Amino acid sequence: MRGLSEIAMYRRFDLIRCFLNGLQTYEDQSVLERGLIVDLMNKFAIGCGGLVVILLFIGLVVGLFFWGTYNNLVTLDQEVNKRWADVQAVYQRRADLIPNLVNTVAGAANFEKSTLTEVTNARASVGQVKIDPNKAPTDPAQMEEFERAQARLGGALSRLLFVTENYPQLGATQNFKELQAQLEGTENRIAVERNNFNGAVQNYNTTLKRFPTNFIGGMLGFQSRPFFQSQQGAEKAPAVNFNFGSPTPIPAPTGSP
Repeated sequence: MRGLSEIAMYRRFDLIRCFLNGLQTYEDQSVLERGLIVDLMNKFAIGCGGLVVILLFIGLVVGLFFWGTYNNLVTLDQEVNKRWADVQAVYQRRADLIPNLVNTVAGAANFEKSTLTEVTNARASVGQVKIDPNKAPTDPAQMEEFERAQARLGGALSRLLFVTENYPQLGATQNFKELQAQLEGTENRIAVERNNFNGAVQNYNTTLKRFPTNFIGGMLGFQSRPFFQSQQGAEKAPAVNFNFGSPTPIPAPTGSP
């Protein structure tokens, strides 16, 4: 009996020992699995961090490109507006000379009043064109209207000067001589400033139409600007001739100053 009891007791010890060994093995496996999970999580975190860094870098590059493109378009746009203001200044200078010219010519006996009226009306029509003197227009129709009014004034002024050749006594006045020098200089400046404006518009429009600036400019509200249209004889300043007694051909009324 005693032997059987000892055998049973040893069996119970063996079972307990196997159970404890099983628990130890399970704990070891759990520790290993937890280590693998932690390692995978660390690798995932590192991968996500790298992806975030890459995305931030790409965003920075794109942002810098947008920033540079915007600043470049703003610079070119401001240059166009500056050249437009220069054009407006010389056109205004010509308009300011007209009252003195008209008053001087009107003093001549029996001068053709219709010619003076035409010049006065043409000058008034220029003032009726509503256009911002400090910002170049984006509407080609508005630019065309402005050019048409200036061309009409230039044509009327040229016809007035042609008619004055029939009054040689005007050529002897000091006021007329001063007007000659001022008007010649103004007409030359008009031609120069128009060319400068067209050059600035060309640079601006070319940059705006290039890829991918065209998409960025469109999103940011930048628009193409119209040119001054070249017309026959526009490459030369209109002749201002006060040499009375020598005939001067009448310039075409449709020519742009």
